[in-house]
Parts: sequence; structure tokens; C-alpha cells
Amino acid sequence: MDEENLSIEDVMKGLRRLKSSDIAAAKQGAASGATGTALKQDASRETESKRMSSLRRKLSERLVSVKNETAMLTTFNEVNMQPIMDLRKKYQEQFIATHGTKAGFMSFFIKACSQALQAFPAVNGMIDGENIVTHDYTDISVAVSTPKGLMVPVIRNVEALGLAEIELELKNLAEKARKGKLSIPEMTGGTFTITNGGVFGSMLSTPIINPPQSAILGMHNIQERPVAENGKVVIRPMMYIARNAFGNLVIDLHKN
Repeated sequence: MDEENLSIEDVMKGLRRLKSSDIAAAKQGAASGATGTALKQDASRETESKRMSSLRRKLSERLVSVKNETAMLTTFNEVNMQPIMDLRKKYQEQFIATHGTKAGFMSFFIKACSQALQAFPAVNGMIDGENIVTHDYTDISVAVSTPKGLMVPVIRNVEALGLAEIELELKNLAEKARKGKLSIPEMTGGTFTITNGGVFGSMLSTPIINPPQSAILGMHNIQERPVAENGKVVIRPMMYIARNAFGNLVIDLHKN
């Protein structure tokens, strides 16, 4: 009472002014508070356990084993997407009229990776026991998100395909993946994988290699950022890309 400068007489005056309605209101408030506490205590806290499908279980086992049993090295670079965006803007209508599909970003990366893999065949290879296996073709696996989980269908002989053919094949495989109609042969035998975390807004990631392949490329979200060009700061649509490989093991062994 000293802190509030109240005397005993002030307290007694307040009690004399207290009405029965004030007491009833206080009781009602206390009851409401108790009810609220009871409701909070009755909130659901159930836990549900569902058995994984054989496909999801197998995929989980493969990804976990790769992560635990291999030494992977991730390198990051950034890509100026302006040239591709300008190209798409200039020729998109003509591309659609001619081929019946849009030119997306993925087809450019798939084709570029195919050309790079042909220039550096060791990255397109794999280790099989005591042997290093390389290929003169590029079968590129493309990660597709579906209601049943991640699927990785394969586009065959990308080195022989144009952008339109890649887009049509990608569209066909992605549609089959979402409908759950992919066959086992359509999901096996790839020599390199591309995944795009950018569809989920991801800026950076360290993608997990799809065994028995030796490397994977991760695409990400495109964002406008300031960059230096010819001594000036300009705004460009930039994308971070990540390449994950088995610690360059295949590449180093191939040199020997």
C-alpha cells in the first residue's frame, strides 16, 4: 500500500462501495478462465504412424545409404539467367507455335549438362567394383515431385535431342510420374541427375547423389541481385547452382 500511496481508510472506503454485481461478475470471469484452461488441456495430442510404401521405403534407404557411406563434395556457382530469359522472351511464341509446348528453364540446363558431360566423360561415369565405367551417351535423370514422393525419370540420349524434344519428353515423363504410371525402366539407368529446388523457393541446397551415378546438379530459385559488370553494379536475375560429386573420386581415378 505504501508503493501506491494508499491508507487503510482508502481500502475500507473501497470495500464499502463494492456491490454484489461486482462480485458476481468476478465469479463469472473466474469460471470462464477455468473453462478456457479446461479446453486447452483437452486439446488433441494424437500421434499417427503410417507404413511407408515400398517405393518410398526403397528411396529412403538409398538416399540414407549414400549420405552415410560416401564422401561427397559440393561446389557452388552462380548463373546469370538474363541471356536465357531474353532468349525465351524473344522466341517463346514461335517455339509454342512450332512445337506445341513452352521452352522452360530446365531444358536449357539438361542440354548444357549433356554437352558438359560429353566434354568431361569421367563425371558421366560410375564405379563398378574395381572398374570405372564411362558412357558415350548422356541419360539424364530429372527429379519430379509427386503426391507419392520424389520420382526421378530418365531422359535418354540427351546428346541427340534438341530443346523442343527435351521439353516434350520432360513433359511426358513428369505427367506420367504425377499419375503414378512410370515404369521401372523409365526410372533406372541414368548417368547424371538434375534436381530443381527452386520450385519450392529454395536458394541453396546440397543435393544427394542418385546412386550409382557419380554426380548431381541442383538448380535453385531465381532472384534479382546486384552484381558487378565491367566495373558497374547492375541488377541481374541470378541463380545459385550446386554440383555434388563423390569427392571427385571418379574424376581423379580416371586420370590415372
